Amino acid sequence: MVYLIVFLPLLGSIIAGFFGKKLGDKFSLYLTSSLLIISMVLGWYEFFQLSTNYLDKTYPLMTWINVGDFNVVWSLRYDMLSAVMIIVITTVSAMVHVYSIGYMSHDNSKPRFMSYLSLFTFAMLMLVTADNLIQLFFGWEGVGVASYLLIGFWYHKPTAHTAAMKAFVVNRVGDFGFILGIIAIYSIFGSVYFDEIFEDVKGLQNIYIILIGFKINVIELISILLFIGAMGKSAQIGLHTWLPDAMEGPTPVSALIHAATMVTAGVFLVCRMSPLLEYAPFALSVITIVGALTAIFAATIGLTQFDIKRVIAYSTCSQLGYMFFAAGVSAYPASMFHLTTHAFFKALLFLGAGSVIHAMSNEQDMRKMGGIWKKIPITYALMWIGSLALAGIPFFSGYYSKDLILEAAWAASTNSGYIAFWLGALAAFLTAFYSWRVIIMTFHGVSNADKDVLSHVHESPLVMLIPLFVLGFGAILSGWFFYENFVGHHWHDFWGHSIFIADTNKAMKLAHYVPKWVKYLPVLLAVLGIVCAYVFYLLIPSLPKKVSITFKPIHKLFYNKWYFDEIYDYLFVKSFIKIGNIFWKKGDENTIDRYGPNGISKLVKNISSKSIIIQSGYIYHYAFAMLIGLVVLLTWLLMDYGL
Repeated sequence: MVYLIVFLPLLGSIIAGFFGKKLGDKFSLYLTSSLLIISMVLGWYEFFQLSTNYLDKTYPLMTWINVGDFNVVWSLRYDMLSAVMIIVITTVSAMVHVYSIGYMSHDNSKPRFMSYLSLFTFAMLMLVTADNLIQLFFGWEGVGVASYLLIGFWYHKPTAHTAAMKAFVVNRVGDFGFILGIIAIYSIFGSVYFDEIFEDVKGLQNIYIILIGFKINVIELISILLFIGAMGKSAQIGLHTWLPDAMEGPTPVSALIHAATMVTAGVFLVCRMSPLLEYAPFALSVITIVGALTAIFAATIGLTQFDIKRVIAYSTCSQLGYMFFAAGVSAYPASMFHLTTHAFFKALLFLGAGSVIHAMSNEQDMRKMGGIWKKIPITYALMWIGSLALAGIPFFSGYYSKDLILEAAWAASTNSGYIAFWLGALAAFLTAFYSWRVIIMTFHGVSNADKDVLSHVHESPLVMLIPLFVLGFGAILSGWFFYENFVGHHWHDFWGHSIFIADTNKAMKLAHYVPKWVKYLPVLLAVLGIVCAYVFYLLIPSLPKKVSITFKPIHKLFYNKWYFDEIYDYLFVKSFIKIGNIFWKKGDENTIDRYGPNGISKLVKNISSKSIIIQSGYIYHYAFAMLIGLVVLLTWLLMDYGL
């Protein structure tokens, strides 16, 4: 069945992509959606089967690479880590496929869109079922290519293909680190297979190399390089700039990329490599700090944005920070727990936002919304559920996973853990604030929408609402349902060998025994955030403008996304253009062309212009020239032989 789970999306992609126009839009829509639903059902069935017998399996497919001593077999690894990722990916992807039937009903390229969605899902499934780094990298890059196609789906929009190219290029930066990490692993371990790497890592933990004059632990170096790859895919601070721009794609794409697939690849990689990372304490500290900074950094930007999809996108970036600093304090089960719950409520929020955009005639600016909750009550209620889960309000899914992450960060009893806890707690307050800022600006107050747009506001069709109900169900119950197995007292039995935590790292064990104020603080901050949003945007609507004027420099910093795009544009784009112009003008034109092809052609032209004067057209001139040549030749021969 694992074969079917992985390859059914690929089958749907091929049929819709190559034969979609001939078979028709409806056939492509329903075929790809049906195959994803089957894949989802089989994924859940296999998950429950594995949950009862805990027997990891590997399903070989074929010999993929065989060059000298380097041999890679294409296999499907099915352990609990893979199984959890499969149910998350297939469930969210299936709901996105069904949702797209309604959302993309007016698009002229429905088969192409559904083909890209299914291809994206297949690439992600290949990534999470890999049993070696080469296969994982294949899925890794496959996801990158498919995301490029999906973000730039509306290629006639300049902003869309620019965003697609940006996502592709920024991810290449992280991927370069990932490639170096794979090369380093093969050089040290002599293998790219996870089992062989993890078996040998303990014996190689004291190996050092000299790099740029510094003595560096090899395991630490490899871990940092792999994390750089994860930073790109999971949009951590510094390599996050592509994520908000990815909103240029259709809303179903936003839900798929930001909820369960592309952005979670980095988190999965870190958890998969836990047996390696556990012997790299410095790398774990780096992961913790970067994750914590991302959580608070993205939350500050979400406070000031007005595009409903961009606010939710920065929320994704912030929540990914939580997942990373959970992994950084060796609470990998908590990281995977939040990944799972987040997939449900974040997909719900994105698809709910898509329902709002659909109702508002493609309007995304929250300043042009308001007062519409009575016209789309179902979407409104479901957005409430998603926001409650995101804010971490008891007893919604986000409450269980987010609070446990903060408890684990405190329980780690390290400097990086304490930093992560306090930054994460502050981010929890900001998350609740901007979540209800979205709710109030979108649905409440006096409407600022155009009268014509407002008159056409209507609830989405049933085919778009059904996925929202399914995801809403997950946003309410997934935390409670998965808690005991994922992070309860018997989490080790559940995860088996798919996750490894060293005996010295006790954050997961001690997370359940932290002081009560540590448990209650995130919830209190979340409630306070909701109250503040209510005061700012409903009770005293003039207050946000006054605050933005009073703290203008800070507001400007947040609104302009900490100027990361401007800094990168100055440091890399403009500087490289200047360097390129120098090489072009002084190197290519003034040197290579001047003394190369252009110079030679000019020389030939000058010689020909001079020599043309001897081409008079008179026979006696040519006869005289021949005579002179003959005399010169005879003179040379006579002198040569001494005559």
